[in-house]
Amino acid sequence: MKITPLQQARYQYSPKLPGMLRGGIAEICVKDGAPTQSVADQEKIAALFPNTYGKNEITFQKGKNTSATKKQVVGVILSGGQAPGGHNVICGLYDALKATDQDNVLYGFKGGPSGLIEDDYVIFDDEYINAYRNTGGFDIIGSGRTKLETEEQFKIVEGVCKKHGITAIVIIGGDDSNTNAAVLAEYFAAHNSGVQVIGCPKTIDGDLKNEDIECSFGFDTATKTYAEIVGNIERDANSAKKYWHFVKVMGRSASHVALETALQTQPNICLIGEEVAEKKMSLAEITDYIADSVANRAAKGWNFGVAIIPEGIVEFVPEFSVLIAEINELLAGAKADAFNALATWKEKYAFIEAGLTPASMAVFAQLPEGIQQQLFLERDPHGNVQVSLIESEKLFSEMVKKNLADRKAKGEYKGKFSPLHHFLGYEGRCAFPSNFDADYCYSLGYNAFMLIQYGYTGYLSKVSNLSSPAEEWVAGGMPITKMMNMERRHGADKPVIRKALVELDGKPFTYFAERRATWAVETCYVYPGAIQYFGPTEVCDLTTRTLALEQGK
Repeated sequence: MKITPLQQARYQYSPKLPGMLRGGIAEICVKDGAPTQSVADQEKIAALFPNTYGKNEITFQKGKNTSATKKQVVGVILSGGQAPGGHNVICGLYDALKATDQDNVLYGFKGGPSGLIEDDYVIFDDEYINAYRNTGGFDIIGSGRTKLETEEQFKIVEGVCKKHGITAIVIIGGDDSNTNAAVLAEYFAAHNSGVQVIGCPKTIDGDLKNEDIECSFGFDTATKTYAEIVGNIERDANSAKKYWHFVKVMGRSASHVALETALQTQPNICLIGEEVAEKKMSLAEITDYIADSVANRAAKGWNFGVAIIPEGIVEFVPEFSVLIAEINELLAGAKADAFNALATWKEKYAFIEAGLTPASMAVFAQLPEGIQQQLFLERDPHGNVQVSLIESEKLFSEMVKKNLADRKAKGEYKGKFSPLHHFLGYEGRCAFPSNFDADYCYSLGYNAFMLIQYGYTGYLSKVSNLSSPAEEWVAGGMPITKMMNMERRHGADKPVIRKALVELDGKPFTYFAERRATWAVETCYVYPGAIQYFGPTEVCDLTTRTLALEQGK
């Protein structure tokens, strides 16, 4: 395989560890913190996790290592969607494991949680690991979305661990994956299996976040990648001066990616789903908001602009959520066959009109025909609309176009509106990790092994104080149950890690809200450029604007 000069250079990069993890395994000890409880539903969560609930938070510090000497055979899996830095979590885990005892072994289970169930693995060695240091992607062992949640699955995993003498499993994933890690840890503890489970917080969406997890890994690199592209688009828009670019970015359940990208690039428009929900904004109100920017800029002679749209924006629009629920009900069971048997869209439209409430039909009628049809053609395995597949960037540009035509007919608008569309998704998930993510992920993996060595289970590897230099980062662990609450999933109450949404009273959103009126009318674009790996620290190790604002930097 041909190796590029950048890839070769990244192999040589030495990730920075928190100060307390430097200087050798023998010099790392544990400081106990306070006992924990879940963020909500304490009695229910405690009842479901009697063996792992309420444990202390811990931090590592300099001092004599008091952990028991024991050969460790560890298994690791990558779970869910890719995020930059995943390879470095495994590299940090491997290096700590081998630094403790060269006889320790690391199994990589292939294809995500299914690799554990199917006993499909690779045993890592130096040559294998060294080919993936500081690189993007999850191709070291692949990933998958199989959930570990049933008694039958747990028994199979327990058997696989027993077969190989595995003492601990590290699950690298998002909120659902780490929920599964907590449940698996409880099962192993209840059955005295002798297998520990440690989680690592991953997701580019940024919604695995709380007072303890300051930032999920991959968010920094992904948003810098998107910001580079948006900055390039802004430069092009400001050069050609004739296009409005509608850019959809990842983030179905939260708008962190959109907000961070906007903070880095200062586009004319950035929608924040959490604000849309809070204000109960309608599609028409959102359309008016964007169209006002287009019209005000056109009045200055600027028939160009950039709008950032979060992937899951329509799910935050109350009237659209009601419409989706009604469509799901409309096509439940045999009614779906009756609908699909209709030959023309005209016949199907009449079927829809007869089945929806007048309020939802009014919302449906606003939508461009392509989006209307998409709502009925794209179904998930449960028969529901796949909202994430809705081309919301095209939805809003079409609605803005119609809005502007109405304004023009009234003599209220004289500009030109030529929209272009982009979706920035997969471009950010496997990028070469930034120095921040390379350091952070390596630290998470190294720290995960320290949690294993000291006998913890059901814990999340935690590295904090992330807006400071890596030397000042704080490494430790927290019980995964601390982040959990009960939610209704598939008709049953289940313990899950609470997703973190954009806080409308938080410093990042407040900073954005104070400036967006100016950005909407003026051309205030910022061009971040490509991620920098070599050069001044203030350029190469820069953290996200979100994290810097949150921590007052």
